[in-house]
Amino acid sequence: MTYALQTRNLVKRFGGFVATNDVTLNIATGARHALIGPNGAGKTTLINLLTGFLEPTAGSVILQDRDVTRLPQHRRVKRGLARTFQINRLFADMTVLESVTLAVNERLGIGAHWWRSVGAHAEAIDQAASLLGQLGLLDVAHATTKDLAYGRQRLIEIALALAAQPSVLLLDEPAAGVPTEESRDLFETIAQLPRDVTILLIEHDMDLVFRFADRISVLVMGAILTEDVPAAIAADPRVKQVYLGESTHD
Repeated sequence: MTYALQTRNLVKRFGGFVATNDVTLNIATGARHALIGPNGAGKTTLINLLTGFLEPTAGSVILQDRDVTRLPQHRRVKRGLARTFQINRLFADMTVLESVTLAVNERLGIGAHWWRSVGAHAEAIDQAASLLGQLGLLDVAHATTKDLAYGRQRLIEIALALAAQPSVLLLDEPAAGVPTEESRDLFETIAQLPRDVTILLIEHDMDLVFRFADRISVLVMGAILTEDVPAAIAADPRVKQVYLGESTHD
């Protein structure tokens, strides 16, 4: 088995508080891997360590067999690691196609010329349109981002991340704030992404997690409690006690 993303004995301390406690993860290439845990378990801290937003106190982060522990965020993106956020970060007054084209321009090294019409770059437009088609957004390509339903806005954020052509995509609560029906559509679309993109997901909606993930890690008080396939996680009494609740998935 090959691994797209790994951590080895990862620790993050804030003064005397241990937010991430000796975390070792092995995310298989092509996996749909979920990270779950109660509020305050350290999930977002761990994502911030993976992306370089925070530096670890100890341990290492391995991306595609390369140690990226000390690399800044932008260099990890160049190496193939992209993320979304709990709260979307979009170009609200731009059209969907303009927004994604701008992100493609950045990867192509012409993002510094943002003041020029995005229409000046046919290659970037073609790539952006292809991404929108992949995510079912071509019908709103010329709509202003802020005018779309929130579920569609979350898909646009994923399109912006995919514009970097990542090998690993970190999704930080993509269904947060999205109505139930829209969140199902959102996850159906994410599930159809090609397996050459490895996905690590943080999500609180357990129904979505258990339908989407092929492997789940449970984080409690900054440490990995257990990791297994969804059926085993659902049946684990320790997981039921600390997170899922005794009656969930019985």
